[in-house]
Amino acid sequence: MKTTHKKSNKKVQTSAAAMLNLLILFSASEKTVAQNNAGIVGIDHVGINVPDLNKAIPFFDDVLGFKPVTQLGPIPLDDAWKELNHINPKTGAVTIKMINAGNGASIEVFEYADNKGSKTQPNTDDIGASHIAFYVNDIHAAVQYLKSKGVKVLGEPFTMPSGDTAGESWVYFETPWGSKMELVSYPNGKGYEKSNPKTILWSPKNKAVKKVTADDFDAKKNTAIVENHLKIWNEKDEAKRNVLLNQVYASDVEMVDRHFIAEGINDISKFIVELQTKNPEFRFTAKSIETNHNIIRLYWQFGSKSKPAVVSGMDLFVIENGKVQKLYVFVSEKE
Repeated sequence: MKTTHKKSNKKVQTSAAAMLNLLILFSASEKTVAQNNAGIVGIDHVGINVPDLNKAIPFFDDVLGFKPVTQLGPIPLDDAWKELNHINPKTGAVTIKMINAGNGASIEVFEYADNKGSKTQPNTDDIGASHIAFYVNDIHAAVQYLKSKGVKVLGEPFTMPSGDTAGESWVYFETPWGSKMELVSYPNGKGYEKSNPKTILWSPKNKAVKKVTADDFDAKKNTAIVENHLKIWNEKDEAKRNVLLNQVYASDVEMVDRHFIAEGINDISKFIVELQTKNPEFRFTAKSIETNHNIIRLYWQFGSKSKPAVVSGMDLFVIENGKVQKLYVFVSEKE
């Protein structure tokens, strides 16, 4: 028996080593491997237990707009598995559904038949208590929607006034079975991002899948977008400028300069005002505009009537859904 036990351990160790090597081999990049020897690429899914799948799935689907994709079970669990995973010996089979939760990790939902585990939701300060947070573009509109569906919202959205998470709004809500979840929103980024940190937290708002339409390849339309972009930067009237800003730029537009990154329309608008205040007699004029599918290159100059090219440079635009999604700014030396 001892010999068999040792051989079994060696097989387990060999199998584990092989699996680890495969994980490292198929990790996303050499950089990932260097950072994490486990070869972890990212979060695949989050698992939660629910008392009744027939009530949980309609909530995720009809209320939150998530789609169930796969199902396993019911799967009977043997005594060894229950002991290994700390499951009550008298609990029955498990049924598991995997839900597509949009742009981010999937949600794995478990229901145990004849569940003998605890039926009490953990308190917020209990060890092991957890929650799932969903990013929304407009948190106030999202709250009103949840309330219209009869969802219990715990208070009103709160916006962080300072610190690393300055600009982030959040509010908690409860599922029909009592689990706590969260809505978050930070359309103009968080406070810590303003200092250009080496590492940026992952966010679904930055990784949203963009759909390029046939119109985005229209050279005439893209030229008009860039011409309106110049009008924005020259417009002194705030109301007129705001109208153009919303027409030309996506709400989560990103402008990348070598010295800073502006995220969202508000950030760009503030920078325009500062630039106009410092240079009240200066205007932007186009030297040339070149298009290549949904990528546009604008060569520009900035100066007064007497010296129109005090500063010159090139802007690179990425057009998606008829609006500027990305703007890369390259500034030449003053002439």
